[in-house]
Amino acid sequence: MNELNTVKFHNFDEAADSILKMMAGMLDINTLFIAKNDQQVNEIVKVVNQDKELLQPGEQLPFKDTYCKVSVDHGNEPLFIPDITDHESTKRLAVTQNLGSGSFVGIPIYFADGKNYGTICGLDTKPFNLTDEEIELLETMSSLLSYVLELDGAHKQIDNLSVPIVPVTAGVAILPIIGTINEIRVGRIIELTLNRSQELGLDHLIIDLSGIIYVDDLVIGSLLKIVNLLSLLGVHAVLTGIRPETAMQANQSQIDTTKFDVETNLEGALMKLGFQLEKK
Repeated sequence: MNELNTVKFHNFDEAADSILKMMAGMLDINTLFIAKNDQQVNEIVKVVNQDKELLQPGEQLPFKDTYCKVSVDHGNEPLFIPDITDHESTKRLAVTQNLGSGSFVGIPIYFADGKNYGTICGLDTKPFNLTDEEIELLETMSSLLSYVLELDGAHKQIDNLSVPIVPVTAGVAILPIIGTINEIRVGRIIELTLNRSQELGLDHLIIDLSGIIYVDDLVIGSLLKIVNLLSLLGVHAVLTGIRPETAMQANQSQIDTTKFDVETNLEGALMKLGFQLEKK
C-alpha cells in the first residue's frame, strides 16, 4: 500500500489507472477492470489484461447481462465466485458461455449520495483464490475510488461556480469573469466555456469583464484565444464591462484587439443581439 502514498490523483480517471496497475502487480488475476453503469448499460472504463485480452475499454453490455450487476445486487461486500459456471447467478449468462470457465470477484463503487457508480472487478478464465488480505485490498480500493468520485464532484461544482455560464434564452448565455486570472485558471475557463457552449448549443456568448481585478498580456491573450476557439465552434463572443485600465492595457499589448466584438455594457450587448429591454 506504500505505493499509493507517493501517488497524487488529480481525478477519478488517474486514480482508476493507478489502482488497477498496482493491483495487477499484487493479484494473480488475468483481468482487472472498472465498469460504470446507468442501470441500463454497463461500460468498461478501465481495464488491465495480463496473458489473455478478456476485456477492452469502451466495451458495453446490457447491465442485466453482466457480472457487475450480480456484484451490485450482492450489496456492499465483495462478491467472490470461484466457479462462474456453477454459481446460480452467473452460470446462465451469455458472458459465461463465451468464457467457458473461470472465477470472478467484484465490489461496487458508490457516489457520496449512495448511488451506485459501478464496480471494480477481477476476472479470469482459470480458477483463482483470494486471501482475506486480498479481499480487504479490494474493499480498500473500492472505498478509495468512492472518495475520489466525491472529490471529483466537489471540484466540478467549484469549477461551475468559478466559470458561471448563465443561459439567457435559447442560444444565448452570459459568462461573468470575476477575480484574478492566472495560467491555471485560464485553462479551466477555456475548457469549461467550450464544453458548456456545446452543451447549451450556444450561438452567442456575452463575456462580462467588469469583475476582473488585474489585467495583463496573459488576460488579453487568453480572451483572444477564447474568442477564436468559440468562433471555431460557431459561437459569436461579445465582450462587455471593459474598464478604462483594461482598455489601456489592451491598447499597449502586442495583440490585435480589433478582433474583439466589444460593447460598453450588458444592456448594449443584449440589444445588439436583438433583445428589446423595457423598464417597468
